[in-house]
Amino acid sequence: MKLETRKNRSQFERLSKHGDPLEVLEVTIDFEYFRGWLVEGLGYGDGSKVGRPPFDPVSMFKILILQAQHNLSDAKMEFMIRDRLSWMRFLNFELGGATPDENTNRHFRNRMTETGTLRRVMKTFDWQLHKKGYIPMSGQIVDATLVPAPKQRNTDGEKEAVKAGKPAKEIWPDQPNKAAQKDTNARWTLKVGGKVRYRPDGTPLPQIALPVFGYKNHISIDRKFGFIRGSTVTSAADADGRQLRHVLRKDNTASDVWADSAYRSQSNEKWLASNMLTSQIHRRKPAGKPMSQATSRANAKKSSIRARVEHVFAHQKNRYGLLIRTIGLARAETKLTLANLAYNFDRSKGCIDPSESAQFMLLI
Repeated sequence: MKLETRKNRSQFERLSKHGDPLEVLEVTIDFEYFRGWLVEGLGYGDGSKVGRPPFDPVSMFKILILQAQHNLSDAKMEFMIRDRLSWMRFLNFELGGATPDENTNRHFRNRMTETGTLRRVMKTFDWQLHKKGYIPMSGQIVDATLVPAPKQRNTDGEKEAVKAGKPAKEIWPDQPNKAAQKDTNARWTLKVGGKVRYRPDGTPLPQIALPVFGYKNHISIDRKFGFIRGSTVTSAADADGRQLRHVLRKDNTASDVWADSAYRSQSNEKWLASNMLTSQIHRRKPAGKPMSQATSRANAKKSSIRARVEHVFAHQKNRYGLLIRTIGLARAETKLTLANLAYNFDRSKGCIDPSESAQFMLLI
């Protein structure tokens, strides 16, 4: 039974009248543009073989985006596809027809990871942005955020084995079920920050360091439009500065690079200069000395620009509820790459040309 029947048309009209954000997304993003890359990367056949045909790769890709935007497990995603009429319309499924179950969703996502197709899709969308005129401009802003994962409870000996880089199957050879639930790629780190508290006399209290277990999402955004242009994922314990050269792009129209003081090192400064990039990275406070007023003013000016990257993380954490449910670095990278792509899609909705979809501008 097709969705667009006369009986159901009035329901869809009411959905559109009240504002279906997925219609905005459908108009904004050319999902068919990804089809060729998905078919080639995932090895879809020409349909000549017998057996039940696979679900449409574009619809499956849309499922991954919805899952990232709503922070849903595979089992919950299976239910929501069947439950929400607007989702079925967006995914182009039929009422009463077959829809992907949780195993199908998981297998598709794993194939996207194993074949490197997800990374290629991320680059493909960047080409879409270029075609629409959203060329990286005005420099780049770099930062990283911690994303928690389920905490691991290990003995001292097991911790040493994990730090030594041994795989879970080797650490727990007689307990395969336990080994399957152990993440040997995530790490503990201390997060210092948050809201500054003050004593009654007005002096600031020392900031509390909170332990966090999980991964880091390192990104760079262009200053002009705020799209995520480069990203990489590491364990939570990995130093921010080591990832600077991995997230920066060389196609930005300006050479300036903004980042906090964690990225300042002699190695990074030398690398930026050798690549014709201008460092706008915060300077550190001299050890045992007060920071000069000139340096403090310069850092404050840089902060007014660098702070824009914090809006990206706030959007992802508040709307997507970022949390790593999977095991291993590869799957964590998939989760965060999808979150980065979903963010770019959300941001694109604010960049729609009114002449192309004027009927949706009230939703933006």
